[in-house]
Amino acid sequence: MVATIEPRGVLRVTGEDSATYLQGQVSQDVDAIVVGESAWSLVLDPSGKLVSWFRIHRVGDIEFLLDMEPESIAATVARLERFKLRTKIEFASEDGWRMVSSRGDDTPVSGDLVAEVSWPGFEGTDALIAPSTPDPGLPTAPDAFEEARIRSGVPRLGVDLTVDTIPAEGGAALIESSVSFTKGCYTGQELVARIDSRGGNVPRAVRILTADASLTVGADVVFEGAVIGTVTSAAGSVALAPILRKAESGSAVEVGGVTATVG
Repeated sequence: MVATIEPRGVLRVTGEDSATYLQGQVSQDVDAIVVGESAWSLVLDPSGKLVSWFRIHRVGDIEFLLDMEPESIAATVARLERFKLRTKIEFASEDGWRMVSSRGDDTPVSGDLVAEVSWPGFEGTDALIAPSTPDPGLPTAPDAFEEARIRSGVPRLGVDLTVDTIPAEGGAALIESSVSFTKGCYTGQELVARIDSRGGNVPRAVRILTADASLTVGADVVFEGAVIGTVTSAAGSVALAPILRKAESGSAVEVGGVTATVG
């Protein structure tokens, strides 16, 4: 098992119109989430670019917690407030929350809000810990956890995904876990639906790179003499990089003078 504990941004959403409003603003089918359950979702800008990627927990009929990278709270609130108008809904960010995450073990991690997680190659648990709850006595290994994330091809918001990212560039697993194609309309839906109708192909996508030597964040990825991307996450001989699709799976690329293979 590998585990880590990190600060987590939490946005509490309340009000009699909260479910209805979120249903029209986020990519997940909010109406399908029952009290006590959670699901991944996206908030997009009207053009379809990514504002935030988060887990939405339904803690009551008209109360939700959205947990995300702390740095994306402000942008998420600003975007959700944008179309609020006279809707009866309130957004309140809360400090002091932490996320305890474990991968590769059948023993669940306890917390105030717990969700099972399935990464390619790793099963695990995420437990959201409230400010008043003591940290569990869990041995952590942040570096090993980061390597597991990269080997699984799971992008991180603010690192591998930015405000210039369109959702499909984050990979098929991100779309599958975070987007409902059967719910009604939501802001930014048009681009997501259009790309899905074309088989999910995008000019650039986050890909796994593997090598026999260490790879470095910030290194250019070179294919057939041209730079096709830049490494955004690295752990030893494995890395993630948004790269142009002309480098197919199995292609050899140069990354900072090191030969790597595109996954």
